[in-house]
Amino acid sequence: MLAVMVVATLATLGWWIFGPAGVAVELTRRSWRMEIVVERLRAESGSDWCDELPADARDVSRRVMADPTGKRAEPSEHCRYTQLAWRRSWIAKTEGGPADRPDWPRPPLRVAAPGEAGSERLGKREAYFEIELRDREDHGWICRVDRERWEQLRVGMRFRIPVDRFGTADCPRMYASRL
Repeated sequence: MLAVMVVATLATLGWWIFGPAGVAVELTRRSWRMEIVVERLRAESGSDWCDELPADARDVSRRVMADPTGKRAEPSEHCRYTQLAWRRSWIAKTEGGPADRPDWPRPPLRVAAPGEAGSERLGKREAYFEIELRDREDHGWICRVDRERWEQLRVGMRFRIPVDRFGTADCPRMYASRL
């Protein structure tokens, strides 16, 4: 009886050490998401020494004051001003699955008079192609892949994926297997 337990323990340990690496998973879902940051031209307040103002400063108010850092020996003019700056306002996105053609969103943009706050423009674009993987115990992971790989994958495909002791999958090291 003891010999059977020792053999079973050694077999289990051998399988754990020398068996196939990673967790057996199945691809259960494919999805994509396309995002564009929409920026809005906003009036922002600022202050600086009057001889160091940005070129597009407007609504300038001045006062004479001593430099609290001590870099200027004499009291100098210090200005408060506003200037226009592009800032992230919201994110336009489209999303879908394998039956939908990935396409960039086409958000409506506000248009203000030239040189006035309120106009919007398209900023940075990001495309995400993701797959959802599940193991036999229904643990799930979502992995990002490039578009070419995403188009090759199909629901029901099986893989082995390395998972660390914290449950984080190493998606770049995912490899196909015949389970």
